[in-house]
Amino acid sequence: MEDTEKIVEEAVKEAEAASDSRALYEVKMKFLGRTGKVTALLKGMREIAAELRPAFGKKVNELREALEAKFAAREESLKRKEMEEKLAGENLDVTMPGRRRAAGALHPVTRVKNQLIDIFAGMGFEVYEGPEIESDYYNFTALNTPADHPARDMQDTFYVTEEFLLRTQTSAGQIRVMEHKKPPIKVLSPGRVFRSDDDATHSPMFHQMEGLVVDKGITLCDLQGMLDEFARVMFSETSKTRLRPSYFPFTEPSVEVDVSCAACGGKGCSLCKGTGWIEVLGAGMVNRRVLENCGIDPEEYTGFAFGMGIERIAMLKYGINNIKLLTENDVRFLKQFQE
Repeated sequence: MEDTEKIVEEAVKEAEAASDSRALYEVKMKFLGRTGKVTALLKGMREIAAELRPAFGKKVNELREALEAKFAAREESLKRKEMEEKLAGENLDVTMPGRRRAAGALHPVTRVKNQLIDIFAGMGFEVYEGPEIESDYYNFTALNTPADHPARDMQDTFYVTEEFLLRTQTSAGQIRVMEHKKPPIKVLSPGRVFRSDDDATHSPMFHQMEGLVVDKGITLCDLQGMLDEFARVMFSETSKTRLRPSYFPFTEPSVEVDVSCAACGGKGCSLCKGTGWIEVLGAGMVNRRVLENCGIDPEEYTGFAFGMGIERIAMLKYGINNIKLLTENDVRFLKQFQE
């Protein structure tokens, strides 16, 4: 009985001395836990005479109830104090100026891609995105570039297996469309392409956008008229285009397309190397063999195709002199394209 009185006195003293709820919990476990002092009293009842055990057990239970009530009251007091301190520390001064968060912006490549899609969608083009891992057939053979064709040397290709590769051009998507859709066809195929090439104006991974139109009576004049509209919207109202003879295995005739330099208005400057013109894309009339490979009668239908590098368009539009700036993710560079 003397032990119970000492335990009560000790528990009350330590509970009052506890500075926070965590310290109080440790005090509570010291007395009421599985190995606590009150629990030890109950375990020691076997050492007491049988006739004294009922009275002793009652006394210990009363002691436990009293201590639990004391701890509960002290815990409530400490939690109220802790909450007041927390609220005081988190007090918000509504008169202070707010912290402005920096706004994000679209990457210049994404911005130009969206602009291109808007321009050609306004002319009736649908958008198709093909797979990035392509078969040799769709990437080369169906585009009139068989295995022994010298034009394959024009592109350094990343092969996954002998049959599959990382596509070198989004033109492969045009074949897939022509195989499953009959003319009239107006399709735009944007996406990433891969070539083993790396310098200030080339990257091993870049973005292309191919366009294809197949219908009755399509001519090279339709191609130039459409590209004139593209140049006016993308660069400036005074922009013009010109076609120069070139060679691509999947178009015949083939042309390189130049746009009048927006920096000097065609007068000649360092950007256009004094010519007044800047090359922007390749194009041409779809080769008869390509139409035949897709089951389209070249006697009834003709078409044109064009392909441009989105990074190149972005570099010309925004005056970027190194393609690596577009992939380094330097925030100082990207901030310049916020609207």
